[in-house]
Amino acid sequence: MNFHEYQAKQLFADYGIAVPVGRVARTPEEAVEAAKAIPGDLWVVKAQIHAGGRGKAGGVKLARSLDEVKQYATAMLGTRMATYQTAGVALPIDCVLISEGTDIAKELYLSVLTDRSTKTITFIASAEGGVEIEKVAAENPDAIKSLHVNYVEGLQPYQCRQIGFALGLNPKQVNQLTKIMLGLFKLFNEKDLALVELNPLAILKSGDLAVLDGKINSDDNAAFRHPELVAMRDVRQEDETEVLASEHDLNYVTMDVISLNGGKPANFLDVGGGANKERVTEAFKLILRDPDVKAIFVNIFGGIVRCDMIAEGIIAAVKEVHVNVPVVVRLEGTNVEKGKELLKNSGLAITPADDINDGAKKVVAAAKG
Repeated sequence: MNFHEYQAKQLFADYGIAVPVGRVARTPEEAVEAAKAIPGDLWVVKAQIHAGGRGKAGGVKLARSLDEVKQYATAMLGTRMATYQTAGVALPIDCVLISEGTDIAKELYLSVLTDRSTKTITFIASAEGGVEIEKVAAENPDAIKSLHVNYVEGLQPYQCRQIGFALGLNPKQVNQLTKIMLGLFKLFNEKDLALVELNPLAILKSGDLAVLDGKINSDDNAAFRHPELVAMRDVRQEDETEVLASEHDLNYVTMDVISLNGGKPANFLDVGGGANKERVTEAFKLILRDPDVKAIFVNIFGGIVRCDMIAEGIIAAVKEVHVNVPVVVRLEGTNVEKGKELLKNSGLAITPADDINDGAKKVVAAAKG
C-alpha cells in the first residue's frame, strides 16, 4: 500500500524524524487557514498524489502570500495530475499539503528497503538528492552508498556515522543523520514496511537536516497487523480493478513473463492459496473487464488442494462467466494428470500446458490466433 506525503511525514514525526511544519487542506479556504497557522511568510503548496515528479508537473508551488496559497490550492484541488511515475495515468488531487518554506543549501537522498538478493534491510544514500536516483546510479555509481543491516545485530550507530561522513556531512549533521536512520529502521520494522524514501533529505541553510519529501510503501501481507495503516489507504489513487480485486483477496498487478514468449501481458492476478470456483470466477470477471484481453493463462501449483479439484473449479468458473477467449492452464501437484484430463475433455476452449514456458507459448499463440 502506498501513502501520501503528508501521511508519510506524520509517521516520520512519530518516530522522532525532523519534518517541516505542515497541514493538509481539502479546500482553498482550508489551505489559507493552514498557512495562517504556520509561522513565517513563505509556504509550499504541494499536490497530494501517490507519485513522485510532482514538481515538474506543476504540483509544487512556492507561495509568498496568503493570496498565492489560495491561488495555487484552487488551481490544484479537484484536478488530476500525471507525472513521469504515473505511466500516463492522471491521478486525482483531493488534498494539498501546506508546509513552511525552507531555505535549502543541499539535497541528499536516503532510502530503506528490503534487498532480496542479500536478504537484508538495506539503506541506500547519496549526496545527490532531489533527482532520479536511478539516473545517479547509472551516471555516477560512486555517488551511491549502501548499507546492508545484519539481521541479528540490527542497525548500529557507528554504521550511520560511516554513511554520514561518506556523504560529506559535518559532525553535527552526522549526529542528526544517525537519529534519522535509527528512527527509519525502527519505523520500517515496527510497521512492516517495504520501502521508505527520503528525496530530498535536505541540508537547510541553518545547517540542520530535514525531510522535505517522503515516500512510504507498506507490505500488504502484514496489513492485518496494522489497522492504523489500512485506515490511511486512499483507494482513489489506485486502479479501480486492483481495488475490486483486493475486496476478494486477489492480487491484480502487471507482469512481464509473457513478453519473453512474444506476447504482451495485460496483468497478473494472484488468487492466493484458495483456487476454488468462487475465487477463480471472480478472477475471470476482473480479467475480462479489460476488453483488450485476447487469452488467459492460468498457472497454479496445487499443494494441499488436488489438481483435479482445481480443474473442476476452473471448468465451472469458465462456464459461469461465459469466458469467450482461449484459456491455457498449467497445473502442477497432486493428481495433476487427472486434472489435465478433465480440462482436455471439458469441451471448452481450455488448453492444458506442461509447464510455465509451455503455457506461455500456448497462450501467446492462442491470443495471436
